[in-house]
Amino acid sequence: MYDDFYRLSARPFQLTPDPDFYFESATHKKALSYLGYGLAQGEGFIVITGEVGAGKSTLAAHLLASIDRAQLTAAQIVTSKLDGQELVHMAARAFGLDVAGHDKAAALARIEAFLHDEARAGRRCLLVVDEAQNLSVEALEELRMLSNFQLGAHPLLQILLLGQPEFRTLLQQSPRLEQLRQRVIATHHLAPMEPEEVGPYVEHRLVRAGWNGNPAFEPRFFADLARASGGVPRRVNQILSRVLLAGALEQASRIEAGLLHAVLDDMASDSAVSVESAPAPAAAPAAASSAMPEAASSQALGLTADTFHGEGQGQAKPEGDGSRTTRQDFDLAAIEAAMASRDEQIAELQQAVIEVAEMRAAHGDEAAAAEADGTARTEALEAALSDAAARIGVLEHRLAEQEQAIRHVLTMLIEWFETDRPKRAA
Repeated sequence: MYDDFYRLSARPFQLTPDPDFYFESATHKKALSYLGYGLAQGEGFIVITGEVGAGKSTLAAHLLASIDRAQLTAAQIVTSKLDGQELVHMAARAFGLDVAGHDKAAALARIEAFLHDEARAGRRCLLVVDEAQNLSVEALEELRMLSNFQLGAHPLLQILLLGQPEFRTLLQQSPRLEQLRQRVIATHHLAPMEPEEVGPYVEHRLVRAGWNGNPAFEPRFFADLARASGGVPRRVNQILSRVLLAGALEQASRIEAGLLHAVLDDMASDSAVSVESAPAPAAAPAAASSAMPEAASSQALGLTADTFHGEGQGQAKPEGDGSRTTRQDFDLAAIEAAMASRDEQIAELQQAVIEVAEMRAAHGDEAAAAEADGTARTEALEAALSDAAARIGVLEHRLAEQEQAIRHVLTMLIEWFETDRPKRAA
């Protein structure tokens, strides 16, 4: 609506990342420098983190829009809660590979073949993984394994990880990610924009949308906007969308700080309403549940609502004919019956406890003998398992040596076929 009123060709403050509106603040410029350095290395992981709305996805969109597709093949996935197998299939689909079924080995084979084909065509491959804080440690290990693919001595896949601050913490502190940490060649944390950058950011996006100076902005507007938004780009977009809408409704050609504060008050009111309209805490149900036992016990004793009247319990109940009032008689027979039933239940429980104690004493010796026999069997089983584990370790070591030898031979063959050296030299 406001874009029509102010004759803009697009909505400059939409929340969806758009590389056409990319603004290079100081922190984004630094992030691009790290990205450039990392891409020049052609291997390992590049990690960019930042708060929600800091501009990570817009940075990635700008990068993907500016790369040379003749030299770099890039794909992007946005993760949710994925395990390792699901992530492998997502990576295959991101590169346009069709993998039938849910066979992880087949997906890995298709990815490796694709990476080899791209390398032979002179192109490197980049996988951008957004929302990396949603990945499990197992999924991150799968990404590390993907980065192991290489042709001869040349790595075939580089990975850019974008995540929120908790991903940075996980990467720094998890002992299970030590091997991945050693593969990180560049990292940067996107900070909020500086207060003096907020005004140029707003004007940059307006210009990209065809802004011709209408509306104009009061000088103090941008300083107040910087304080209100904290310099977070998405927060700036949210506020400006509401401000321009309010300005269009008022047909204002100049946006003043007063309008900004009115919009901020409305947004705060909206947040308060949403909180107030949420379901109340469980205090009331808890109170109700705490009152239930009392009511239930009263019913068990034969007491009903008619038993008590007036402001206090046991007060006289006035008769309809105006005669002398008397105290409400309690149903003593019902009370005595309930108490007798309770005593019988207590006696039954006591007898059951005595019987259980006698049974445990009678079977104590048998249990001890059975425990000794079980301990001996357990020790024998553990010894057998230890011997089996040792044999398995020897077999695994031999398999690893064989696999390494096979990979070495394959690498030599690939280098032989792809180079012009004579066969004797190969």
